[in-house]
Amino acid sequence: MSASIPRVVELSSPFARFAGRLLVGLGHEVVLVEPPQGDGTRRELGGDAFAHWHAGKRSVTLDPSAPEGAAGLRRLLAGADVLLDGTADGAGPAAEGLDHLVHVRVTPFGLVGPRSGWQGTDLVVAALGGMLAQVGDPDGPPLRLPENQAEQLAGVNAAIAVLLGLRARRRGPGQLIDVSAQACVAAALEAGALAYLHEDRVPPRPGRVHPLVPHGLFRAADGYLGGGLGGSPRMWDALLAWLREEGADADLAEPRWQDPVERKKHQEYVFNVVQDFVGTWPKAEFAERAQARKLPWAAVDLPYELPDNPQLSARNFFTRVEGRTDVGFPFAFPEGRRVTRLRVPGPGDDQALLDDQALPDEQRPVRRAEGASSARPALDGVRVLDLTWVLAGPYCTKVLADHGADVIKVESLGRPDPTRFAPFMHLSRGDHTDPNTNGYFNEVNRNKRSIALDTRTEEGVAVLRDLIASCDVLVENFSATVMTRLGLGYDALREINPGIVYVSMSGMGHTGPRAGWVSYADTVSASSGLTGLTGWGPDDVVGVIYGHGDIVAGLQAALATVAALEHRAETGRGQHIDLSQLEAIAAHMGTSLLTSSRTPIGNAHPVWSPQGVYRCLGADRWLAVSVRSDEEWAALCDVLGRPELAADARLSTAEGRRRESTRVDGVLGDWARRLSADQAAELLQERGIPAGAVQDGRELVEHDPQLRARGFYVRAEHPVAGAFLHEGVPIRLTGTPGGIRRAAPVLGAHTDEVLRDVAGISPERLRRLHEEDVLR
Repeated sequence: MSASIPRVVELSSPFARFAGRLLVGLGHEVVLVEPPQGDGTRRELGGDAFAHWHAGKRSVTLDPSAPEGAAGLRRLLAGADVLLDGTADGAGPAAEGLDHLVHVRVTPFGLVGPRSGWQGTDLVVAALGGMLAQVGDPDGPPLRLPENQAEQLAGVNAAIAVLLGLRARRRGPGQLIDVSAQACVAAALEAGALAYLHEDRVPPRPGRVHPLVPHGLFRAADGYLGGGLGGSPRMWDALLAWLREEGADADLAEPRWQDPVERKKHQEYVFNVVQDFVGTWPKAEFAERAQARKLPWAAVDLPYELPDNPQLSARNFFTRVEGRTDVGFPFAFPEGRRVTRLRVPGPGDDQALLDDQALPDEQRPVRRAEGASSARPALDGVRVLDLTWVLAGPYCTKVLADHGADVIKVESLGRPDPTRFAPFMHLSRGDHTDPNTNGYFNEVNRNKRSIALDTRTEEGVAVLRDLIASCDVLVENFSATVMTRLGLGYDALREINPGIVYVSMSGMGHTGPRAGWVSYADTVSASSGLTGLTGWGPDDVVGVIYGHGDIVAGLQAALATVAALEHRAETGRGQHIDLSQLEAIAAHMGTSLLTSSRTPIGNAHPVWSPQGVYRCLGADRWLAVSVRSDEEWAALCDVLGRPELAADARLSTAEGRRRESTRVDGVLGDWARRLSADQAAELLQERGIPAGAVQDGRELVEHDPQLRARGFYVRAEHPVAGAFLHEGVPIRLTGTPGGIRRAAPVLGAHTDEVLRDVAGISPERLRRLHEEDVLR
């Protein structure tokens, strides 16, 4: 059976364009609808913005507001499978009555709620979604992540939404899917809101030191390094041995420092000793020496250095766009094939598509199961074996479980998920050593079942093989050689289950010269270029300290999983998705390789002005503002009560306002300081100017009217931890909705039922497995 290629019509926007790019990487036919004057990105960054976001797509030009353009769009949609719609008002009558169409609306704040009409930019959505509150120095302004990370989180969620919609369409009609960029950000904060939900605590911005694990940003002789003390006693011992060999250990060899509690209590001192050592080394050499000792360190590279990364080059990551090197796609698809070369379409190159006739229903690539209920979640009936732990892998399987997959998490007391026993984020009334009360674990493992299985034993691996035979998907985020050592490499998995979709999520991928490197989220972000661009200037890098890289990898792995399930439905073949977390986050580096993005620029925008974050009334209260046009500048001057600024020729263009940024920011800052952040945002939004308060975890949960109206935070009852709020599902399928059906599982709670019903294990064998402690 040959695969049918879905046709996606894209009405683009900053929050939708990355989804279209990802779908190009998956082999979909993406048709970009441009206005007669061409998409706006053709005029940004000398055309480089268009080349990055839209290479590989087809192009038609039309004006949907004109009768002829609306009719052309209607014909185009009638022959399409998906409408990826980033417009503020939606496609309108052109999409009405087309029941086959998967219509994905991607907007800054969603289609319903009191702020659904608010203007949003990457900066403003990052502020209102909670991202800005997590980056920057505790006593300084919140700091934006570079290369439009809020927009790109919306984009990858929208791409997942497209595939979920296509999957649901196999047993029912198309549907409208509502993707809120704010909700996508609020669901991707790692501990941002969880600390408030589970500890009644709002952590300060962490600066250059990770708030949960002993890692941070360190200066090298020629730049920066990401790394730290590691996450295990072995790593501390190896680092200490290295310091002693070089005579740089100060007093860290004293017995007191063997206690991790003591190291945490005096972490600043320990880091200073490590900094004195690290600062004498070139960044690349130190990272190589550290990794030779299996220590999680990485050089902080800037985007222009990425093409020299031997791991990315060896795995053929990069894409050539019109003879230039651009970042590639987050994983090779399908069946290990890479998109390595893309063409940039001219405006209207594919105008003939507007004359295509709609496909007859019998030719549509839609196969509906007889008697199937169309209202069930999109992934209902899919069984996932979850061998992941900590954040990146569990985030992937959380997305799958939220949309109906039966996710079976494999763990044991001998090899638990470390976050079950982490001392932080337990509900205050709970036992902080109880493996069932950790809020971090319970958030990313809701909707799953748990079995206790010791895979260090021969019999445990045998049981695992029985489970694999009855599952559709296996996801793991071990280091590259673990599954092979278990006798469960992809060839072995395929022998057990020929149709298995195997998703591996190691830090560097299973091939390449750095496949064995030890990685954490912060070191992957360091290697990707993201950390190097996060700061105020070349000598003031702050970095990405929280687990943004883990969450990006988790989302991309979820996208890969659903894409592979769709590919299997069309071809009958499973596949191995060898996802590298480094490639996943490098794919989120936007236009940085095609432009001169060589140093951090803080909260500024390369084109618009002013854009920034301004202090407001109250302790640590801030307002994010973006001015995208001269018209918005005139409106801003009116709100500020400073009409003379709008009349000043020196400030009439964005370029002029950048030259006068000290003056412009001073006036805007003086105005903001006299108002609450919410009040200032309301005044600006009333005039169509993108603005929003920088919200932390407490404000997201307790005060945000948009998230509340959308029912984003959902209460569920945990059998041990009690009732608490969970972060919601940012992808809202109106016909086959996902949701939080149950809280995270107690360790091993479903062992017997899963082994009996899924693996087909007899009562006698089950009893023996218990007696032999295989199911601890």
